[in-house]
Amino acid sequence: EVLGLILSEAFGWGPVLGGTAGAALMQGIKRGLFSNEAGMGSAPNVAATAHVSHPVKQGLIQTLGVFTDTLLICTCTAFIILFGGVPDASLNGIQLTQAALVSEIGPVGGLFVAVAIFLFAFSSIIGNYYYGEANVRFITSRRGVLTLYRLLVGGMVLFGSLATLDLVWSLADVTMALMTLCNLAAILLLGHEAVALLADYVAQKRSGVRSPRFTKERIPRLKGRIDCW
Repeated sequence: EVLGLILSEAFGWGPVLGGTAGAALMQGIKRGLFSNEAGMGSAPNVAATAHVSHPVKQGLIQTLGVFTDTLLICTCTAFIILFGGVPDASLNGIQLTQAALVSEIGPVGGLFVAVAIFLFAFSSIIGNYYYGEANVRFITSRRGVLTLYRLLVGGMVLFGSLATLDLVWSLADVTMALMTLCNLAAILLLGHEAVALLADYVAQKRSGVRSPRFTKERIPRLKGRIDCW
């Protein structure tokens, strides 16, 4: 019933005729991208540091992360909000989630959401800072540039805590779109390499290899183009 309500309110005849179906779809894409970062090229900064016998193994783990984050956690959050039946239409975002959880399990629900959001925000700041510093160090070894980057990060954290929510969301949408466009260009250039790696992984699994292992000799055209494997 709840799932039917979600689909009917987003894609039923009313939203279609009213022109809101497209808006709901776009909003879902933007917030989904903010949640799982699929296609943005940020998560591979961490995935690339994993030690696995075949790169496709880590790729599959990354897809599992997107599935868990989007289809499980986000869907459960939507269900909690709809089950809660919070009548206050002025609530949105985190406040709406907190109110719904409080109505279901009591005051501890609001505390749980607050702690979870704090941990998520703090770990996101630390993680994204690490991404940026690793890339700055890759581009240049000048300490002045790294110091400037650190000051900019601190300034943006302060700005984000003081700016209005609408402005923060708008800036996030623009910057994530730019990141995605850059990453899509890289995907188009390197996509055939990923397809070749997947084909090698599948071939080894079909031949009975329980734990496929990759070396650059398995795909001759990769020789001289990669620094590992």
